Amino acid sequence: MSTSVLVCDDSKLARRQLARSLPDDWDIKVEFAENGIHCIEQIKRLQPEILFLDLNMPEMDGYEVLQAIQDQGLHVLTVVVSGDIQPNAHQRVLELGAINFIQKPCSAEKLANIIEHHGIKDKAMRERLANKLGEQVDPDVRDIYQELTNVAMGQAGDLLARLLNVFVKLPIPNVNVLEVNELDMALRSIDANASTSGVCQGFIGGGVSGEALLLLNDSSFKEIASLMNYEGELNNKVELELLMDVSNILIGAILSGLSKQLDMRFSQGHPVVLGQHCDVSDLVKANKSRWQRTLAIEISYGIENHNINCDLMLLFTEDSLKTLKYKVAYLLED
Repeated sequence: MSTSVLVCDDSKLARRQLARSLPDDWDIKVEFAENGIHCIEQIKRLQPEILFLDLNMPEMDGYEVLQAIQDQGLHVLTVVVSGDIQPNAHQRVLELGAINFIQKPCSAEKLANIIEHHGIKDKAMRERLANKLGEQVDPDVRDIYQELTNVAMGQAGDLLARLLNVFVKLPIPNVNVLEVNELDMALRSIDANASTSGVCQGFIGGGVSGEALLLLNDSSFKEIASLMNYEGELNNKVELELLMDVSNILIGAILSGLSKQLDMRFSQGHPVVLGQHCDVSDLVKANKSRWQRTLAIEISYGIENHNINCDLMLLFTEDSLKTLKYKVAYLLED
């Protein structure tokens, strides 16, 4: 049976070019939408499995389409195809539920790589991805998780700002329920082509357990060393020490902040180095056995006027969700 594909772009040329770039050996039926409003109508009428979506369109842009898909509970795997290459655009569409972002003009090779990477030719994989997209965290619960994390990450950011004497940019935390094979997709604020170092630290307490994962872009080490007035040679040993210093501050502070708000004490395990100078995909692939289906809270820290970026993810085990829901229900009581 053919896979139903919808291509949404306000440019007829762009629609046709993308359709011609799809793999020849893929059994598909392609339909088109000319703008965002038409796209939502087509999704409801055709129920496509795959959507290739432009961002900059009249009447209803791609961001609004992605929001409408979430708000209306529509199930379609969405790949954004856009000329807007700002990092914030990339991060924003993924936060709104897109599974990937392709820069225009889109080559057939790049498109084939995206399709292969996500396994969306395979029906079983498509169904698992669609189920994941359809499984939304309740908005009230998400709001509580985000607010708890906001307070905790503010404390962590304050400690880092004082250590480095800088201004730390604090984002809105991203909350998702993830399968282990989707974890690499969740690490979206790390450049997939950049070299990365990572530390993981387990925590447990009060019926809740999980791991805190910190990924630091390797390009950050030089500036961190400078801010900490380190004048020696930057080798692997020194970079590992810097990585541990940053992880101890951020992981320790955020777990302390969460434990106080949730009224439970977390015991922390010894930090484990996941890898140094690796691609994110390789680092995650090498450690997949550590993680299961999880509630993931992602925080992307940045330092103003410095090339320092790191991702901190809190990965709660599936068994912890019941206790967390109980705690959240208590906090939501009038």
